[in-house]
Amino acid sequence: MGVSPALALYLAWSGRGVAPFAERKLRERLEEGKEDRERLNERRGEPRLLRPEGSLIWFHAASVGESLAILELIRRLLEDRDDLSVLVTTGTVTSAGVMAGRLPERAMHQYIPLDARRFVTGFLDHWRPDVAVWTESELWPTLICETHARGIPMLMINARMSKTSHDKWRFLRGMAKSLLRRFDHALVQDDLSEMYLRRLGLPHWRMEVTGTLKEGAAALPCDEDERSATAAHLGGRPVWLAASTHAGEERMVLDAHRIAVRANPRLLLIIVPRHPERGDEIAQMIQADGWRFNRRTADELPDDEANVYLADTMGELGLWYRISPISFVGGSMEPIGGHNPFEPAALGSAILHGPYVTNFVDIYQRLTEAKAAWLISGPDKLAIAVNDLLNPDRAASMAHAAWEVVSAGSEITDRAVDLVLEHLDKRKERPD
Repeated sequence: MGVSPALALYLAWSGRGVAPFAERKLRERLEEGKEDRERLNERRGEPRLLRPEGSLIWFHAASVGESLAILELIRRLLEDRDDLSVLVTTGTVTSAGVMAGRLPERAMHQYIPLDARRFVTGFLDHWRPDVAVWTESELWPTLICETHARGIPMLMINARMSKTSHDKWRFLRGMAKSLLRRFDHALVQDDLSEMYLRRLGLPHWRMEVTGTLKEGAAALPCDEDERSATAAHLGGRPVWLAASTHAGEERMVLDAHRIAVRANPRLLLIIVPRHPERGDEIAQMIQADGWRFNRRTADELPDDEANVYLADTMGELGLWYRISPISFVGGSMEPIGGHNPFEPAALGSAILHGPYVTNFVDIYQRLTEAKAAWLISGPDKLAIAVNDLLNPDRAASMAHAAWEVVSAGSEITDRAVDLVLEHLDKRKERPD
């Protein structure tokens, strides 16, 4: 397969000059707390786990959202084939922590090696995957070229290309085309991504627009005993949730809450920041506003006098979405791009969101058309929406509409399972 001049230069650099740069980058990231010291060799392509016997499917997911999206697909594949194992690679410490508690038996996590040839070949020589699956569209040139050179079938699942990514790659269109044409097939999230990928060189006959895999994902887990105990502790108190909030959004939801409690004095706001390490910052803001509050990391539950509960922990959204019938989904009032609305939809929570939802624009459009999501533009509008949805019938109607949109997406996971197993079987039929 052809190699563009830009790709040839990159691969030459990756083979000779990148290792010292990569080592320096690793040291910098380690000092910034972005790497796991005990597992740093995985970033050098030196795995700490043995390759299991039998067939191995390798999924690469950039970070938390992408890795969570493939969990149901992984579970289905492992249920279908007893002799199959799965390797999931990601590049962030947070995603590794989330995967540690979520991956099923016969699935394992490793950090993706940095894109230096020596690191990549060490990784591939050890794991020898039978099929390689990229989620979304994170393109590491050396990793892609070395995987393809070994004759390993390469798929994109849940492929998405934003305008920003497209605009960056179009200045290296020849390189993008060389990389994309190494993929055997792609399941693409939406028409816009399909157009961008086609413009960059992925042939249209290798693509299917299926929607996002997150539609077919299993509901976020929670401990049922804890859910029951928390619900009993709240005793039927009205609750609303601000989920996956970013800097600037907590200020808005607290202002909205101050308006909403005028009509519902016992109303409790639960805030779950996207990044729990911001907990101290948010706690200071809540305290400065004069709210009585409790905090999850202090092992507290909201007492009868608390107006706000700060749930500054990781991996518990499944609990809070089940507790709250109303959820504002963060990352949408600031230009972040929004977060996955199917998580609250799958768990019976009505969805409120801001205008910045470019990461899920097609999904929010479908939810809006189904009267399953409500766009708000500021604290006043958010308070109005919350008070309106405190009517149980109104919230239940929205939540049911959202659940119907979610349940219609299970066929996407079915198609992904079929595609992966089809290429696995073809690989097994090939002579060595």
